[in-house]
Amino acid sequence: MVAITSSRRWWALAALVLSVLVIGLDATILNVALPTLAVDLGASTGELQWIVDAYLIPFAALLLPAGVLGDRFGRKRLLLTGLAVFGAASLLAATAGGSAALIAARVLLGAGGALIMPLSVSILPSLFPPHERSKAIAAWSAGMALGLPLGPILGGYLLDRFHWGSIFLINLPVVAVALAAAAVLLPESRDERRPRFDLPGALLSVGGLAALVHGVIEAPSAGWTSPAVLVPLAAGVVLLTAFVMVEARSPAPMMDLRLFTDRVFLWGSAGATLVSLAMMGVLFVVPLHLQAVLGHDAFGTGIRVVPMVLGLMAGGLAGERLLGRLSLRVLLPAGLALLAGGLALGALTGASSGYGFIAVWLTVAGAGVGLAMVPAMDGVLAVLPQERVGAGSGTLQALRQVGGVLGVAGLGSLLSAGYADGLPGGAPEAARDSVAAAVRLGDPALAAAAREAFTGGMSDVLLVCAALAAAGAAAVAVFMRTDDARESAHELTSAP
Repeated sequence: MVAITSSRRWWALAALVLSVLVIGLDATILNVALPTLAVDLGASTGELQWIVDAYLIPFAALLLPAGVLGDRFGRKRLLLTGLAVFGAASLLAATAGGSAALIAARVLLGAGGALIMPLSVSILPSLFPPHERSKAIAAWSAGMALGLPLGPILGGYLLDRFHWGSIFLINLPVVAVALAAAAVLLPESRDERRPRFDLPGALLSVGGLAALVHGVIEAPSAGWTSPAVLVPLAAGVVLLTAFVMVEARSPAPMMDLRLFTDRVFLWGSAGATLVSLAMMGVLFVVPLHLQAVLGHDAFGTGIRVVPMVLGLMAGGLAGERLLGRLSLRVLLPAGLALLAGGLALGALTGASSGYGFIAVWLTVAGAGVGLAMVPAMDGVLAVLPQERVGAGSGTLQALRQVGGVLGVAGLGSLLSAGYADGLPGGAPEAARDSVAAAVRLGDPALAAAAREAFTGGMSDVLLVCAALAAAGAAAVAVFMRTDDARESAHELTSAP
């Protein structure tokens, strides 16, 4: 580990937290601006969808090569590059004069985010000894999660007062501070062997993940049986299958498949992916419920999602303190079970339920996210060789991101089906498009029915997320060996 003073490494952690904060912000801030962009840029529905998706596809596809490039060329250097790209893309997005220019800028934003995400977490083991690492992971996770509800809060505030480009300009001061702090405070680390870059693996992984994510994103609007969905999904599966075959034979693989023979890495990654899927499912349906059913504006909606972040911080702190006493086999299932309980409680939400009830189950679910995520990520980092921590964290983040995208697409289809089934027969076509459109039609009876239908669809989504979290808890408890799961805790307790 690079020698670095205690106070300096916590300031360095603050730089990493700022780095991922901008990713969380950008993931949600655009959603509240879509109606404004439709008017100011004359963007069609298809163009609006691409403005959103143009960020997600490169972000998910480039996570794997980003981690490997950090191992080879220096993790700090690539993180600084990612921040610079993200800042430049934010400026280009803010000054875009049309939909095409904004879409191109969003592609660049996704590429910058793909560098920031895995490299920021891969630097943690070089900064913190094992007995402090879980606390650092909790802070890193909280920074990422805090950006998600801050997006609509800041977006709503800025759009009420300034030009739509301000939602991208808000990234610039954060990126500037993160760049300066990271440049001064972070140590450089890399794989000193500088292995040959796996170009075939990189091309196959980027192409496969991009095709898979694109197909999944198209599914809720085009339908799962549409050629626009089936063709990219099939291409994604073929390319990723070829990627696995190439990696199994490569002397310097981009993804070391042997990592998945380690049960801590396997089940820690699986648990973290399930947590991401469930969290993204919640953040997909709850803001819609708060706006369309309870009638809050974008700013008020963002404020009302904060209990989930507070729960996450509390759960992460508890996980960090318990990790030295309990094994990962205990903590990860406990967090997943708590998440499942919170989501199952949320499934009881009715159209007439007040916000107080929602705040309670959001807090419980958030605590489950924190309690599961911190031990899972700590366990995964603990088993990664120091020289391959970038590639390993890239693999983990790619799994989490794809899990989140798959979750939102699949859960979006489930929500749409539940909503449509709950509407009365003969409802206008506009009402079938969305609950917000149904409310705007001005028919009180239809609006009430639409709210009930949407709440029923939301309950279906939360129940599925709860079932997946519960199944994950059971699988980890059964299949992770106690001796394997104790590795992270052993490091913590044996550290000075």
